[in-house]
Amino acid sequence: MSIWLILLAIFLFGLLILIHELGHFLMARLFRVTVHEFAIGMGPKLFSKVSEKSGTRYSIRALPIGGFVSMEGEDEETDPDSEGSLNSKPVWQRMIITAAGAFMNLLAGLLIMAVLVVGSSSLGGTRVAQFRDNASSEACGLQVNDEILKIGGRNVHVATDLAYAVMHDGREPVSVTVRRDGEVLTLNSVTFPTQTSSGHVFGDMDFYVYAVEKTVPEVFKQTFWQSVNTVTMIWESLFDLFGGEYSVNDLSGPVGVTEAIGSAAEQGTDSLVYMIVFLTFNLGIFNLLPLPALDGGRLFFQFIELVIRRPVNRKVEGYIHAGGLVLLLLLMAYVTFHDIWKLFQ
Repeated sequence: MSIWLILLAIFLFGLLILIHELGHFLMARLFRVTVHEFAIGMGPKLFSKVSEKSGTRYSIRALPIGGFVSMEGEDEETDPDSEGSLNSKPVWQRMIITAAGAFMNLLAGLLIMAVLVVGSSSLGGTRVAQFRDNASSEACGLQVNDEILKIGGRNVHVATDLAYAVMHDGREPVSVTVRRDGEVLTLNSVTFPTQTSSGHVFGDMDFYVYAVEKTVPEVFKQTFWQSVNTVTMIWESLFDLFGGEYSVNDLSGPVGVTEAIGSAAEQGTDSLVYMIVFLTFNLGIFNLLPLPALDGGRLFFQFIELVIRRPVNRKVEGYIHAGGLVLLLLLMAYVTFHDIWKLFQ
């Protein structure tokens, strides 16, 4: 693992964290919450400057593993009449501030995806152009020029949708809905070849699709559905993890992600940019999980407050988030150790 790859990974991690924390910061300033510090990274300060206008300290810290926006009243009781205190604000404003980090990541992912689509040499649709040799899907009734509409119960709109649907749902015989000569047909029990990676079985597309013309409407369509497909892939991977299909050993920490960034960079600019999109969406979605210490955990307590019309005991909530943070750090330490262990196998 070269020093340049490590520096690239640190830069990307820092950029994604900056985008995330910027969302919290901008919404906090919008609702006039006092921000004590806006930090990128954790641990000792490498650089720090206090704004004379706002009093906010802007810091870059030594460990590129996170970041934070320290707001008055975030984790402690303060005077409810204090205008700059977070917990003096209406719950709907606090929910917007809390969700803004993940929203910024999702927005950034969408914009970077648009750049990727615009710069792509070709865009794929869902109409079958050609089969590979001995294609099992052709033997099951799929034909050239069929426009694939669904794989199982999953709608497909662009080539990336289609590839993921076959990979995820084509591990076993599956129904395929197509439009053929203007008529919508459903082919039952269509089989696809499979491949195994890291002990997991995936379906494999055994045909090629036609490219589509890169018009402005098509760029918007491809950007939207490729983004939706990436978010779906991340979301379903989390469900598969909690459902037991994947284990903790399948997770990747900073070391594993750095290695993945290197592999993507070797494959070309498009692969690297898509990796950035994937990491950006991943950060946004992961932070929305209703787990203690994450934004989603704070949103969960704020939602309870919205329903019962009174805040949960701040000290109890603080203890829960502190415990969740310890568990997350232990999980990160384990995953990082496992990533390093795999490098020497």
